[in-house]
Amino acid sequence: MPHSSTRILVFSRTTGFRHESIPDGIRAFAELGAEHHFAVTATEDPAEFTAGLAAGCAAVVFLSTSGTVLTPEGHEALKRYCAAGGGFVGVHGAACTEYEWPFYGELLGAWFRRHPEFQPGEVVIEDHDHPATAHLGKVWRVTDEWYDFRANPRGRVNVLASVDETSYRGGEMGEDHPVAWYHEHAGARVFYTSLGHASEAYSDPDFRAHLLGGLRYAAGIS
Repeated sequence: MPHSSTRILVFSRTTGFRHESIPDGIRAFAELGAEHHFAVTATEDPAEFTAGLAAGCAAVVFLSTSGTVLTPEGHEALKRYCAAGGGFVGVHGAACTEYEWPFYGELLGAWFRRHPEFQPGEVVIEDHDHPATAHLGKVWRVTDEWYDFRANPRGRVNVLASVDETSYRGGEMGEDHPVAWYHEHAGARVFYTSLGHASEAYSDPDFRAHLLGGLRYAAGIS
C-alpha cells in the first residue's frame, strides 16, 4: 500500500492568496502529531509532495493552499494515492485551489467563490457522531471568514456543520450553507473544513479537536 499508518503530509503551497496563518497551522498539526503519536512532514515543494505520496502517508493535508499548486506529475500521484485508499484533508483555503482540475473539485466537494469580512458567526453542528464534531455542542460560536462556495456540496457529501447566515453579515448561500463535511471519493476518505482563516484558530482547543477528528477519519487513525 502507498500509505503508512504513522505519517501525515502537510502541503501548503500558494500561488494565489497566502494566509498568514499557514505557519500556525503547520505548528498545530506538528503538535497534534507529537501528542497523538503520528509523524508530520510539511512541504511547499511540488516535487517533494509527489515524492511524499509515493513514499507513503496516512493522509495528505492541503492547508490553505491556493491557486495551481501541483505539477501534472502531482496530479497523477494524487489520483493514484486516492485510488489506493489514501486520506485527504482540506483546510480553509484548500477550496481556493486547482480550479482548472475537475478531479480536485470533486475530491474536495466544493470550490470557494467569495466571502464577506472576517466576523463572528454561529455554526450549527449537524452530526455529533463524527470525530470532527463529536466534542461540540449544538451551536459553535466561531469568528472566521465565512466562505460562500460556487455550488452547495450537500447531496454529494456528508455535511457535518453549517453556518447560520442570520448570525453574520454578507452571506450569499441562503438557509443551507455547509462549512464542514466528509465523504469518500475516488477511493479516498475526504474531510474538509472551511474554518481556519486566522492564526488564533490553530491554538483554539475546539478547532484543534475539529482538525484532529477530521484527520483521524481521513487517515484511519483510531
